[in-house]
Order: sequence, then structure tokens, then C-alpha cells
Amino acid sequence: MGATGRIRIAVAQTGVTTDPGANGTAIRTAMRQAADQGARLVHLSEGALSGYAGAAKPYYSGWRIDWAPVTQELHRTMALAAELGVWVVVGGNHRLTGAHRPHNSLWVINDRGELIDRYDKRLLSHAELTGFYTPGDHVCTFDVDGFRFGCLICIEVNFPELWMEQRALGVDCVLFSTFSDDPVFEVIARAHAALNGLWVSVAVPVQCAATTPSAVIGPHGHLLRHARTNGPDVICVDLDRADPALDVALNKARPWRETARAGDIYVDRRVSDPRSTDRTGT
Repeated sequence: MGATGRIRIAVAQTGVTTDPGANGTAIRTAMRQAADQGARLVHLSEGALSGYAGAAKPYYSGWRIDWAPVTQELHRTMALAAELGVWVVVGGNHRLTGAHRPHNSLWVINDRGELIDRYDKRLLSHAELTGFYTPGDHVCTFDVDGFRFGCLICIEVNFPELWMEQRALGVDCVLFSTFSDDPVFEVIARAHAALNGLWVSVAVPVQCAATTPSAVIGPHGHLLRHARTNGPDVICVDLDRADPALDVALNKARPWRETARAGDIYVDRRVSDPRSTDRTGT
């Protein structure tokens, strides 16, 4: 963890269509709103820029898609990130070569408008794996103003090892992008936040907001803020290490659990006692 104690992030809940031009316009409107509120990082949903296969499968049949507007809108988004001086993490389909299916990705754009990394969803659903996407093979973390961010996508919420990996890599906040209206995803994300002492930013599109709106969860597992349930929204939240409400989660529970996992504190307290070794006696 870095020395900086606070950073403002924005979660942008935009409408996602099969038209990259419309998606890009919505994204850049949200970016401007976030920058006006002092956000340093803007986080968007799965498929926010290109559209998502699950929402319009006939459109992506055989992946006969015009990739030119996807690239054009990504470049426009990068240019605006530089103009506004904000980081942007935005979901979209990343084209591979030949007949290879694309990745389901999150592009990471820095405040100079540079594409510095890309997270490719590693654990795909059955439908994604067999019909739409190529799985990724790498973890993605990056640092902004002394905070470390990591990326996960949709059904990866169901795999605790991925969230434990984030904690082990020193991540402060997981940027969790999804295109799901299953409210249990938020419940699970809150559990991961509390168990691992992580902030979690949950970005969903407008289409999913009625049942599970975008949100920011604190490292104590409590909700810090929800987006509206009936339309586009941009919510800004300060990740503040000095917040008294987070003292136990950040400064006591998370380091204590690392000590507990190492196990040394328990070795020193174990005793040789026949009433301990005899597990069938009364």
C-alpha cells in the first residue's frame, strides 16, 4: 500500500448497446461528469464500449462484427482521458487474429490517455467459453496515487481464489465489472470485501440496475454508495484509509489475518497434553 491516504473514484453506470458509437458517447459523457466531481479514476461495466455477447448474441454470431468503430471509440475515450486527466477502466471485446475468438476484457487507460494494460477475463462461463470468447491468462493490477487496483469480471465473483490473489498482490480496491442483474453478485462481492479487507467497485450497465445497481463496497463489507436503479448514473466515492469506520478492517483485521495464516502465533501456543491428543475421551 502506498502513502497516499485518499483517492476519489467514480463508477459510471451507462447504457450498453450493440452500437459502439452510442456506447462511446455515453462513456465520455460519464467521464466528464466524473471529472467534474473530482474523480481520479472512472470505472465502467463489462462490455461497456463494444457491447456484450450475452446481451445480443445474434449480433455477434460468428463474430462478423465491424471492429473499426470499436477501435475508434476506444481511441476517442483514450483522448478524453488525457484531456480530463483521469484514469479509465472500461469493458469491451478485444479482437484477436484470424478465427480466434476475442477476449472479454477491461482496458486500463491512464491519465495521459495511454493504454497501459488490459485484463482479459480468465474464468469464462460455459456459454462464453464454447461460443464467444477466448479466456485470458494473466492477472492485472496497477497503481494510481498510492492505491493499487485490480480487475475482475462477472462470474469471477464466484471464485474466492481470485479475490485472495488480489489481496496477496497488495490490491486496495478490486474493480469488478459485470453485465449481470443477479443480486447475489453484490452479496458475494460484499463477502469478498470483508474477508480480504478490500474496497470493491461494482460496475453494471443501466440494463441491470433495476435489481443490482452499481455500487462501491468498503473493506468492512458494508455498502458505501449505490447508483440509481432506473437510469444512467455516476457515483463518486472517496477511498479513505483514515476513515474511522474502516480502522478495524484495514488496520487490524487484514494484517491480523495475514499473521494468522502464517501460523507461527499458534505453534507457540500449542501444548503437549494427553487430554488434547485423546479425541475420543470425555
